[in-house]
Amino acid sequence: MTTTTPPAPVQALLDAVNRGDTDAFLGCFTNDGVVDDWGREFQGAQAIRAWSDGELIGVQASLEVTGVFERDGTVTVTTQVGGAGFNGPSHFAFDLDGDRVSRMTIRA
Repeated sequence: MTTTTPPAPVQALLDAVNRGDTDAFLGCFTNDGVVDDWGREFQGAQAIRAWSDGELIGVQASLEVTGVFERDGTVTVTTQVGGAGFNGPSHFAFDLDGDRVSRMTIRA
């Protein structure tokens, strides 16, 4: 299903990234949450923080949503990424557990 707005937990995570708020970003994940950045997996708040410091919020990333769709329980958000790191189109797939993100998978 295609929609224009991500579910609340995903929107909260995107907003935290765009504000540069690492604590709020980490608060969007479950305790055992995982970031999969092109096959490199980071699990738990400490590992996700270290990854984000070098790859996302730490390089002033901005995420402009260009599309949202849901399939088989996974929400995929297409974005235009800006900042001092990677710039360009990217896909972020989110698995949710209640009101938290259990997994964020990044692919182009």
